[in-house]
Amino acid sequence: MEFLNGLMPTFDLTYDDVFMVPSRSGVGSRTDVDLATDDATGTTIPLIVANMTAVAGKRMAETVARRGGLAIIPQDIPVDVVIDTVERVKACHRVYDTPVTVKPHHTCGYALGLIPKRSHGAAVVVDPDTGAPMGLVDTDDVTDVDRFTQVREVMSTELLTLPEGVDPREAFNRLRAARRRLAPVVDASGGLVGLLSRSGAVRATIYRPAIDGAGRLRIGAAIGMNGEPAGRAAELVAAGVDVIVVDTAHGHQDRMVEAVAAVRDAVPRTPVCAGNVVTAAGVGDLVRAGASIIKVGVGPGAMCTTRMQTGVGRPQFSAVVECAREAARLGAHVWADGGVRHPRDVALALTAGASNVMVGSWFAGTHESPGDLRYDADGRAYKESFGMASKRAVSHRTEGEDAFDRARKALFEEGISAGRMYLDPARPGVEDLIDSIVAGVRSAFTYTGAGSIPEFRERAVVGIQSASGYREGAPVPVSW
Repeated sequence: MEFLNGLMPTFDLTYDDVFMVPSRSGVGSRTDVDLATDDATGTTIPLIVANMTAVAGKRMAETVARRGGLAIIPQDIPVDVVIDTVERVKACHRVYDTPVTVKPHHTCGYALGLIPKRSHGAAVVVDPDTGAPMGLVDTDDVTDVDRFTQVREVMSTELLTLPEGVDPREAFNRLRAARRRLAPVVDASGGLVGLLSRSGAVRATIYRPAIDGAGRLRIGAAIGMNGEPAGRAAELVAAGVDVIVVDTAHGHQDRMVEAVAAVRDAVPRTPVCAGNVVTAAGVGDLVRAGASIIKVGVGPGAMCTTRMQTGVGRPQFSAVVECAREAARLGAHVWADGGVRHPRDVALALTAGASNVMVGSWFAGTHESPGDLRYDADGRAYKESFGMASKRAVSHRTEGEDAFDRARKALFEEGISAGRMYLDPARPGVEDLIDSIVAGVRSAFTYTGAGSIPEFRERAVVGIQSASGYREGAPVPVSW
């Protein structure tokens, strides 16, 4: 990356402060762009789901990995639950979605509570004895009926199924010809293997899943620096975790350096990410301790109040630029953590030198995030989100301590405890958001003539703009 006209900034910048200019390009199509990352995490698109309790769970992890990204399970989750989550994600199919399933005797109220857990908008009704699909119910089928009505009374039994191993294009054509949006996928004996929608069939030809050496979906997990981080890291890696993230809000401290060194000794062949920091000095200390990836960002997150509470932090674009340069000098990589609200921000984080970009609250308002779907007074769907240093998160993290110590720690909470993250009706699923982000990033690559992330870092030319310059580039409603 270089600055336009050689104008080096004398102050720190965030994503809104900068723009890219187009360069001569020999990249003819967005499909010619390779978004595989170079930090040994195995991601084929540069997106990491942040280790936030309200964002990263089993459904999110499997869905994002199927499209090439990676989710980091939060450190506040008990280790046995994390291991169970890892096992479930590793067992998921690389191509077919995991369906919501109900049985014929289940009530419509029960089905209505499960269907929003996925963006499919439907559940497969399975035989109680064989597990074979018998029918489908969607949201409309179970909404305007008595909640105690059994699913068997409203399900569609004119079932189209797809054979396991079907070519995505053929699956799409079969669904289109039958005027179906989705269908169960079955094996040779009729057993349910998964679910494939028209959009899923198309995506299967665009994305490459992030898979481990055994062909299973990848997943990461975070740990704290206190307690026995090395032992927990070793246990998680033995369970199949592909990336360990040693995480704390202030990553440039002695205990963090010691924890990273212990974790590196415990899992010598696993990528270890550590953070958060915003300076070259912080990067250097963590890399020398054993981290191969550094998490960069203090205060840019939507749920974070650190800068307003403490005055500590740094504008994210400049933080990533400085940290990425130092990491590259030391043979390491950085993840840009926080502050992305539009696809352009992801592209700019990559120009600044990030190998992957972490997304948190942006993905909270999707069907795949943990938590139940709620509705406001106007009927708009939302999920609740909260910061990882907020009262809600700290209370959960310290629930095993005595009341007095918990009361003491409650005095030092930061972050928003309850924020409504509304589902975008046009993009209610995380895959819909990934489509938008990846399309924007691929297009940015073609504008700069880059076919890969390393080329993009090298070729990007960035300028500095005023607030009015940023506003000029934002779409506005126009009426004539």
